[in-house]
Amino acid sequence: MKMRNLVLSVSLACAALSGAVVPTAAMAQAKEQFFPSLVYRTGAYAPNGVPFANGYADYLKLTNARGGINGVKVSFEECETGYATDRGVECYERLKGKNGGATVFQPLSTGITFALTEKAPGDKIPLITAGYGRSESADGGVFKWNFPIAGTYWVAADVLIQHIAKKEGGYDKLKGKKIALVYHDSPYGKEPIPLLQERAAMHGFSLSLLPVTHPGVEQKATWLQIRQSRPDYVLNWGWGVMNSTALKEAQATGYPREKMYGVWWAGAEPDVKDVGAGAKGYNAITMQHGTETGSAVVKEILDKVHAKGEGTGPKEEVGQVLYMRGLMSAMFAVEGVRAAQEKYGKGKVVTGEQARWGYENLNLTQAKLDALGFKGVMRPISTSCQDHMGAAWARIHTWDGSKWAFSSDWYQADEQIIKPMVKAAADKYAAEKKLTRRTGQDCQS
Repeated sequence: MKMRNLVLSVSLACAALSGAVVPTAAMAQAKEQFFPSLVYRTGAYAPNGVPFANGYADYLKLTNARGGINGVKVSFEECETGYATDRGVECYERLKGKNGGATVFQPLSTGITFALTEKAPGDKIPLITAGYGRSESADGGVFKWNFPIAGTYWVAADVLIQHIAKKEGGYDKLKGKKIALVYHDSPYGKEPIPLLQERAAMHGFSLSLLPVTHPGVEQKATWLQIRQSRPDYVLNWGWGVMNSTALKEAQATGYPREKMYGVWWAGAEPDVKDVGAGAKGYNAITMQHGTETGSAVVKEILDKVHAKGEGTGPKEEVGQVLYMRGLMSAMFAVEGVRAAQEKYGKGKVVTGEQARWGYENLNLTQAKLDALGFKGVMRPISTSCQDHMGAAWARIHTWDGSKWAFSSDWYQADEQIIKPMVKAAADKYAAEKKLTRRTGQDCQS
């Protein structure tokens, strides 16, 4: 079967035995809330894409095991993108009108996000891009349909510089330091550059930009440059095999892993497991959570989903970093619908347009998070018309040779730096697209 035609239909009422995703005609009746799922279970990025997709699916299954969203059962259908933008758009077009209409799309790709940002307003379907996508889309006054809930790449870059400054003994100690950004040469990898350039100008450190061509298996020239220039720190904005390759090249060239910091898509089990002890000391920012095998939500999934033979992937993966990322992203999707039901009717299937209101009025208090099983995993998140991100907190964790462990307290991104950047970029986008900022009345709709 051609990859382009590989669409996996999944019924939450049926088991996905042995981690397989089982197609079924019993999927998605009109009375179910439909969540299309863009995945990449094949290709160069599959080792990272699979655990995310499994966590996403398992949380939707758990939602049904809990009785649905105020009684409304949920369904989903997977479509394989291979991390390719054109295939992501094709999946979007194929799924947006199915099963009563899509609730929300989560592209899991900055490139696909850029493309769907142009389509979502016309189709009135929201996009959740938790921890990725366009950083300026945090500005809901311009980006009505985009929701980078819980963090953007500007947040990640800012927190990493905060952490490095703390290690050095203050921002004044950054003057004259050399920081290299090794980045995936794609919209994703280029996202942190404006924030890092802003911080470099503020604090006097030099920033070198080292792009790596997809998929990232060839980095010898990059690490030759690093060996020659000997930067004080290396930031790794990689994905998939690029991350483990960077760590292997660092080991080969003798660059200290404790001086390396990955973005939150470069700090999970697949990134380090093949390097093992050779990656010891490597750090990465976390999108709030880390490995959370002891959390209440993980225990509930093991009990209510995996113990019944309905788990989407291997039991051993449940609670790992990227599995948790997918699980958390599904939770955002579900809780936005629950919020929308407060306005449009409890126990009712909501439209994508109505769900958008829910994502804009998301209020995940600590009590709510605790009730959902996320105690100790996340901090509260509260979105609004102007703020489609809702939180800007992160931590650092470090690979000790066998597992990830938190190595910092919480950091909050500096809004005095980020907010003006977001507004300026959003205004530029609005001018290019001939958009006007939303009115107060529109914010109520």
